[in-house]
Amino acid sequence: MKTIALFGGSGQIGKLVLEKVLKEGYKVNALIRNPTKIDISDSNLNVIKGDVLNENDVLKTVESSDLVLSLFGHVKGSPEWLQTEGTDYIVEAMKKSDVDKIISLSGGGLPFPEKDKPKLADKMIRFIMKVAVPQILKDAILHAEVLRKSNLDWIIVRAPRLNNDKPKHNYRVGWVGVNASTKISRADVADFIVKQIESDEFKHQMPFVSE
Repeated sequence: MKTIALFGGSGQIGKLVLEKVLKEGYKVNALIRNPTKIDISDSNLNVIKGDVLNENDVLKTVESSDLVLSLFGHVKGSPEWLQTEGTDYIVEAMKKSDVDKIISLSGGGLPFPEKDKPKLADKMIRFIMKVAVPQILKDAILHAEVLRKSNLDWIIVRAPRLNNDKPKHNYRVGWVGVNASTKISRADVADFIVKQIESDEFKHQMPFVSE
């Protein structure tokens, strides 16, 4: 069974993903700034105390893994370029460790012009993001550029407004403005992310998952 390098495993979606992959028998190297936030005990879980902005911590997490799940994101007080710089470190560690595949989580504001066909409402949401949280949006866009230029097998999973509803398991996988709605449960996003571990259907793409 594969070993996963997990970043962001103490976040709301990250915890759900961690529970699912352990249940399915994967081994996990999880880099966590504060290990007390992980209350899961499993022989297949290796918790590494550290920071995604520390080159050595990232390398330690990736080097004995088969693929990467990058689910970390901004919280209050995060550095401005957290996602971009963290992704840079992860990509470099993957190249040093001969790890090819990375699945990254981002928001619906991140554009994928190849397939998106944003409607008026979608354009308004992006405009609001540019005004309200411009740095987070810029960081998401630059992190995507890092992955595009990496020559790795990357997937960026995007989602709209998140809630804590029970999973529906019949969510849609489309693009912004194409077969998409404006919300989804964190549980369904986690389900989709885990399904991508063994799938290359969306390699080099940014699927948009919604109800």
